[in-house]
Amino acid sequence: MTIPFLRIDGLTRHFGPVQALNDITLEFHGGQVLALVGENGAGKSTMMRLLEGVFPPTRGSIHIEGQEVSFAQPRDAHSAGIRVIHQEPEIVPDLTVAENIFAGDLPRKGRHFLDWTRLQAETEALLDTFGMSGELRPRQLCAGLGPAQRQMIEIMRAVQAGGRLIAFDEPTSSLTDEETRRLFTIIRRLRDEGVAVIYISHRLVEITRLADRVAVLRDGRLVDDLPAAGITEERITQLMVGRPLSDMFPDRTPSTGKVILDVAGMSTEHVSDITLQLRAGEVLGIGGLIGAGRSELAKGIFGFHRRTAGRVRIDGVDLPSGDTAAAIAAGIGFAPEDRKEEALLLMQTILENAVLCVPQKVSSKGFFSRNKALELISRVSTQMRLKASSLDAPITSLSGGNQQKVVLTRWLASDLKVLILDEPTRGIDVGAKSEIYDLIRSLTDTQGLGVIVISSELPELLGLSDRVLVMADGRIRAEFDRAEASEEAILAAAIPQGQSARDLHEGVGQ
Repeated sequence: MTIPFLRIDGLTRHFGPVQALNDITLEFHGGQVLALVGENGAGKSTMMRLLEGVFPPTRGSIHIEGQEVSFAQPRDAHSAGIRVIHQEPEIVPDLTVAENIFAGDLPRKGRHFLDWTRLQAETEALLDTFGMSGELRPRQLCAGLGPAQRQMIEIMRAVQAGGRLIAFDEPTSSLTDEETRRLFTIIRRLRDEGVAVIYISHRLVEITRLADRVAVLRDGRLVDDLPAAGITEERITQLMVGRPLSDMFPDRTPSTGKVILDVAGMSTEHVSDITLQLRAGEVLGIGGLIGAGRSELAKGIFGFHRRTAGRVRIDGVDLPSGDTAAAIAAGIGFAPEDRKEEALLLMQTILENAVLCVPQKVSSKGFFSRNKALELISRVSTQMRLKASSLDAPITSLSGGNQQKVVLTRWLASDLKVLILDEPTRGIDVGAKSEIYDLIRSLTDTQGLGVIVISSELPELLGLSDRVLVMADGRIRAEFDRAEASEEAILAAAIPQGQSARDLHEGVGQ
């Protein structure tokens, strides 16, 4: 049997009383993509830090080509050919593209002088090899580069340094569909050239398309290591959370009440003639292609965008146009797709973010009351199963799933009637998804709220919704009840005039 490039035996890591990894034995072979999956907290990041030499294992060993090694620092792991491409690329903005690619290995003339001619030539060769010569220049400063460009610089740095095992940690979280396709092409080429690739992602559809093997972690243990051929998202989910995907969307008979949200003929700069109703206890799904106007519909209702025609009513009362404060006061909550840009104050704490929309509930005699805020948010965050060391911790210390829970905690702390969720599970793991699905059912079934769910994941849209509206070109094109809705029907209704079905499949469900 071929000796793997890297093997870990009984790898264990404790942080005080917490056991982050427990007796992991796993092989990583050159010429193979191994997908490493698991919920947040399953041990994926800890394993990467051990392989990268950030800290040593409590117990167990690491072998490279059959020889036991130990890493005192990341430089040792790099010298051994191990590189990790992190979710946030480690690029120095004030250095050039060439200097970032060859950081730590800059060609020199003699002892003290940088060989700019050689550096430029070798950088140009790499840019050409990776199809980036039209986008990047060797002497271009890296300040202002986009996520895909920064990521490509890290990949080229790993390759030029002789990387023999390259790990990608959530690499597509900030990429467009086209950038994702280009990344997949590069990863497959690295595999074909004999590089061992580790691919970490919450997007299970990427795993089924890209991986040769799938290793599943749960609670710091290796649950299974199996070939990717024929594996399904349902099987991966069952291994990750201990139950099948079908259990996440159980059959239900909604008990809907009166109309609480009534939108008639609403038009904004981005959408036209939107008419819909939402009843108490109902989940209304909004489907369609990227760019169809789904997010813009939500922002029109919530008051982010000013209406040019039509009306929005809550419990029969008209809302003023372009007034988010009035929408919040009327009982509308909105969790936008881009939570970091549009929902969170990244310089503030969890508590400060959670009470952002309920100042009247956490004040005393006109001043902020920390005791009231803690009492209110502690109760709601417990209901949300928020995982945080302290409510005073910075919001940036949380995983994507827990950041989303803080956004939802904010609205559950208010006097809510309607909750609009735009891509509520984007970028979060399967376990956190399941908890958000359970929350949506609880809000509708036991609290009688009306919920609007906008989602590009068709199984999620179909599994959650009592009715589905499909948008195209800024208009509602079709409506399906739960019994009528299917992936095929939604896809057919979502195709704008003049667009092909192939384009649709690339834009929906990514």
